[in-house]
Amino acid sequence: MMLIRIYKSNMVCFISLLIVTFLCPTQLKAQQKTRYTDKPVNISQWINGTFAQGKIPPFSFVYDGKESKSFLRAWNYSSQKLVSDEANVVKYRFTYESKQAGLRIDCDVDGYTDYDAVKWVLHFTNTGSGDSKIISSVNVIDMDFEYANRGDFILHSAEGNHISKADFHPRSTVLTKGETIQHMPEGGRSSETAFPFFNIESPSDQGFMFAIGWSGTWVSDFVQNTDNSISIRSGMKRFESYLKADETIRTPSMCLLFWNSKNRIDGHNKFRRFVLAHQSRKIDGEFAKYPLSSGFNYRDPAPCTEYSCLTEDYAIAMIRRYTQFGLIPEVYWLDAGWYTGAADFEMDQTWANTVGNWTVDKSRFPGGLKPIADEVHKVGAKFMVWFEPERVIEGTQWAVEHPEWMLRLPDSHLHGWLLFDLGNPEARKWMTQWIIDMIRENGIDYYRQDFNMRPDAYWEANEEPGRIGMKEVRHIEGLYTFWDDLMAEFPELLIDNCASGGRRLDLETISRSAPLWRSDYYHYDDPDGYQGHTYGLNFFLPLHGTGILQTDSYSFRSSISSALIYNWKITDKNVSYIDMQNCLKEYAEVRPYFYEDYYPLVGIEDLTRDDIWLAYQMHRPSDESGIIVAFRREKSEDNSLIVRLGGVQADKSYKVINKDDENFTSVKSGKELSEGFKLSIQQPKGSLLLHYEIIK
Repeated sequence: MMLIRIYKSNMVCFISLLIVTFLCPTQLKAQQKTRYTDKPVNISQWINGTFAQGKIPPFSFVYDGKESKSFLRAWNYSSQKLVSDEANVVKYRFTYESKQAGLRIDCDVDGYTDYDAVKWVLHFTNTGSGDSKIISSVNVIDMDFEYANRGDFILHSAEGNHISKADFHPRSTVLTKGETIQHMPEGGRSSETAFPFFNIESPSDQGFMFAIGWSGTWVSDFVQNTDNSISIRSGMKRFESYLKADETIRTPSMCLLFWNSKNRIDGHNKFRRFVLAHQSRKIDGEFAKYPLSSGFNYRDPAPCTEYSCLTEDYAIAMIRRYTQFGLIPEVYWLDAGWYTGAADFEMDQTWANTVGNWTVDKSRFPGGLKPIADEVHKVGAKFMVWFEPERVIEGTQWAVEHPEWMLRLPDSHLHGWLLFDLGNPEARKWMTQWIIDMIRENGIDYYRQDFNMRPDAYWEANEEPGRIGMKEVRHIEGLYTFWDDLMAEFPELLIDNCASGGRRLDLETISRSAPLWRSDYYHYDDPDGYQGHTYGLNFFLPLHGTGILQTDSYSFRSSISSALIYNWKITDKNVSYIDMQNCLKEYAEVRPYFYEDYYPLVGIEDLTRDDIWLAYQMHRPSDESGIIVAFRREKSEDNSLIVRLGGVQADKSYKVINKDDENFTSVKSGKELSEGFKLSIQQPKGSLLLHYEIIK
């Protein structure tokens, strides 16, 4: 069998490197084979059949050097249907236990009957009185999928985050029989260079979405075994450990969503709807809409970094100034630099090397942040504040007061960077209470968490002998508990998930948070990169945002998605507040469509080029309306593009409105729109925004 490992280098961030290593000639044999007909999957039947007694379950591991398939069916088995408080969700616990081995595996399974989806996670518990034997090679999914037809299997995926123009670039790989395609992130953050969401298209007009919930380092292998079957294995990259008496660990979670269609985009849209319905933050039973945000004249004045020069008076003045011109956002966003020491430039201290001083800089904010929050609330907005509690700098308050909670690297070149040990329950509880107190005392509504370091080296350097992977497991468990405790304390809290941009996106984090700043790609004058990020992420995730500094249509439309932060400086005499108002008016009109179905209109060729068009469609099935967003890039010689819309009804008529010239409308049949509709942009570096609606 040939192993093809796909990974990305930060130096050449959007070029895939293939390392081909020849292994044994046998094919990847999955734990369990599942055969599919052309009928939709009944998810309750699928769960009870897949996890049935006497059947090898769809996961695998090695215990004391023996593969689980050789002994697991002989272990005691129990099945329990659990109470579900969520509509259209069934819950089960399947338990496999051996008193002789001193080990129990609880497999918690959620089935989503309205979306033909299933998610499961494993918990390993040592039930003996001493240390367990070594557990290793834990594949939370280990399955073979067999279809009626023979032909090509296509793995649809996306680039992870490289802090580049190619972040989240969509990819499609036609599998070759006997070759294993491996995806794995770098650095210990779940979407750095690789992205844990996939769509597997079979030759039978059906397939499945596959998503991983693990905010550390996961690894997934895909291989086409025969002309009509594919195998998947996925779990943690590094785990080889014993468990102490009564000790329990959790694994990554795995999710499958089955689809039947001739167009794989229908699978993507089904998954987007599933995410909104079941895998996103809920407030009062509804998915939480992540906000339109603004700041306080970011990095003003030069050479100040982030908000290291902001004061209480200036922040309040900016709120009043934005209010004066009708530019009130839903959220005022205070990013890094508000804390003690961050403005001490004479001591070469900035926002980045003072994290760990999580007290408000009283020289700039004598009343804390509460007066700013009060002013924000007075104008009807929310207040969000940036924290980075996992990265701690040597010499800061947390490092000095609690050195026992800091993970260090021997001979580190990172200038005293420490990792807060979230896997230590005492430390986690202390940090949770600290952040809760900060939120309450300062009137903070939404919590922004950044994570600008690679944790994997810290985990490895601090592991106990014979416990490979345990530091990672405990840290990730601690992260989820920390976030869950914050949301339990503040039921209306939203969490903005940032890790040098969108480097910690996975099924577990998106269910608790959203990336309002999806990439640290810093070329604000390169809207082409932002277009590509939207285009790629929309295949999988409906909730994400980025920033905008310009007000011209081309730049502004390049940044729009379901969330947005505008960093316009109202004090800049070269910027028109009328242009700002017009941008926000346009955004209010188009924003609801980003929660609906997505159709890419230009394929997935190299989206970083400056001589192409980029275009996509957002379609609302409930009222048969939608938008088309298109860009003709600077060096494109073509002033028109033929596109084929999705979702429209061939036998219906639609009114199409050009939002740049609303006097220009046309009527097209759904057949015309779906078989070949011409878009025109006369000037390079131009954009087009069309709205269409069905004629009833």
